[in-house]
Amino acid sequence: MPKPSSDARAVFRYPNFLYHAGARVLSVFASEMQAVAVGWQLYNLTHRPLDLGLVGLAQFLPGILLFLVAGHAADRFPRKNILQFCMAGYAMVSLLLFTFTLRGLTAVYPIYAVLLLNGTARAFSMPASQALLPTLVPPEHFSQAVAWGSSWFQMATIFGPVVGGLVYGTTATPLPVYGAAALFYSAAFLSVSRIHVNRTQAAAKARPPEMVWEGLRYIWKNKFVLGAISLDLFAVLLGGAVALLPVYAREILGIGAFGLGILRSAPGMGAIVMAVLLAHYPLGRRQGSIMLGCVFGFGLFTIVFGFSHSVLLSLLALALTGACDMVSVVVRSTMIQLRTPDRMRGRVSAVNMVFIGASNEVGQFESGITAQWFGSVAAVVLGGVGTIIVVAAWTWLFPELRQAQEPVAAGAR
Repeated sequence: MPKPSSDARAVFRYPNFLYHAGARVLSVFASEMQAVAVGWQLYNLTHRPLDLGLVGLAQFLPGILLFLVAGHAADRFPRKNILQFCMAGYAMVSLLLFTFTLRGLTAVYPIYAVLLLNGTARAFSMPASQALLPTLVPPEHFSQAVAWGSSWFQMATIFGPVVGGLVYGTTATPLPVYGAAALFYSAAFLSVSRIHVNRTQAAAKARPPEMVWEGLRYIWKNKFVLGAISLDLFAVLLGGAVALLPVYAREILGIGAFGLGILRSAPGMGAIVMAVLLAHYPLGRRQGSIMLGCVFGFGLFTIVFGFSHSVLLSLLALALTGACDMVSVVVRSTMIQLRTPDRMRGRVSAVNMVFIGASNEVGQFESGITAQWFGSVAAVVLGGVGTIIVVAAWTWLFPELRQAQEPVAAGAR
């Protein structure tokens, strides 16, 4: 068993890291509140699982169309400034949802239009945020920064849905949820504004057209990075059950809007426990094999959730999927960021975000279509089986994953 780290809280000495993590927590809290409200509002309007899947597609499309531009921007322009613009964009999205609902929303199309704007802000914010973090702490503390940042992120994913579901369920309207989300995004903007970048962002040497494709070429040549990113893409794309939680909350478990918030927070509950454990007990060696095993567990517990008609068993299964996913996130984020030169982190992060967006948002779309065709239970179970098959295939296709040991810092080459 790994020994506890004697310096697990060293990252608390860096105010820039705290401002960065604080902004992320505030924005994720707002996003999770808003996601519960949007999902419940949409399903009440149409009662079609496909419409829940279209929520993911609307937020993913800008990412796939803009990821090259977003990665280029994160390596060419100040990442702090990009984050400020994006937080302002998120706040605008919440205010637009508030305005449309206040005027009496009877169709889903205005919601999809606003979610496209949300996806555009996300396309730029995620690469900039990921590329900025390694410049805020020394390389020797980066894995702890990822673990602690992820644990706080998961706290937001726990309490955000619970608060969103509670407020919606109590007031029977999403208006206060959207209003509160706008306030939290504004607070995140202020937190980003307090960041003072200590290290100079490495200058990109290539011309703009070459820079755009350099990140893709780097990932294609680095088989560990390619394998880790694509594993997340296909595993979570197939195994994600989040899009169908409103169906489970309303029709299978019968627990309403507040219950939906609890279900949506369950993966975060498991993830935060795992993140704190990882911060105190680093994984050490054989991280690649551990990551593969945990993605296998993600698929297995997704199957358990799909078959469950018990609220407690469903919550336990979702919590275990979150715990398994957290291990994968920490291993993948740490090794990819530290193995990538700073001058390319924006572009590599942009590609990574497209894969993550595909796994989450397109996964929601896939779940919505599959549920429309075969039913919600079959959609979730088949997705979990697909995840397990992907792990088996990637273990064979990418031996670099199962052989991966401790990360090697790339510095700012």
